[in-house]
Amino acid sequence: MTVGPVLAVAAAAVTAMAFVFVIERRTRVAAWVDVAWAALVGLAAAFYAAIGDAPASQRIAVAAMGLSWGLRLAGHLAARVRRHGEDGRYAHMRRAIGNASAKWAALFAFQAALVVVFSLPAWVAANNAAASTAWLAVGVVIFLIALTGEAIADRQLARFAADPANRGKVCAVGLWRYSRHPNYFFEWLGWFAWVALSIGSPWWWLSLAGAAAMLASLLWVTGIPFVEAQSLRSRGEAYRDYQRRVSMFVPWFPKA
Repeated sequence: MTVGPVLAVAAAAVTAMAFVFVIERRTRVAAWVDVAWAALVGLAAAFYAAIGDAPASQRIAVAAMGLSWGLRLAGHLAARVRRHGEDGRYAHMRRAIGNASAKWAALFAFQAALVVVFSLPAWVAANNAAASTAWLAVGVVIFLIALTGEAIADRQLARFAADPANRGKVCAVGLWRYSRHPNYFFEWLGWFAWVALSIGSPWWWLSLAGAAAMLASLLWVTGIPFVEAQSLRSRGEAYRDYQRRVSMFVPWFPKA
């Protein structure tokens, strides 16, 4: 394993995010950074798979998993931006920090760095010469469960939000009855597929670190805190009641 491919991904991420930053400066819509992040991580996985040292079956799985996850998520986020414009989290951030180019450039640079960080599990898996068929099967099963769960959660929320009768209401149907953020839970679960595909590599711990970093990001940095704050601003007491009844992250039976 060499760091050359990782440096190439870093250069591509910086270039792509610089382009998206130009778009943000013109449109004042920062949510495109999330679309770019998902697509870039997925494409990075495919790139690592194309030049990796792992057995062919493992590299095919790495490419398929990376592309199906990244492009699905990017497509979902892009459709949301086209329908609703700026994400409420970024709109609130803009009110807080203003439109200074330096501050937003720092955000986009941070996202480029996250592309590199979260592509590392795929890099390890694509270069795992000790990969086994058994762990490959485990990883694929975990990935399919996670991808399906996240897609269902996203679809349920989008369908709920599209109904004018639900304006101002809290989505508590389907998977959202058991978790306030089922999409985030399944997103996190999917990162353990990379751990399974990395078993046997001396660098397997990078995949486990990726799952830990994703959990930290969702729970305390860019995920749940921003979404819940926005939901409280827009739905008030209805969302507070939802918080009291429904598990924040791991799906579980709601309280009476």
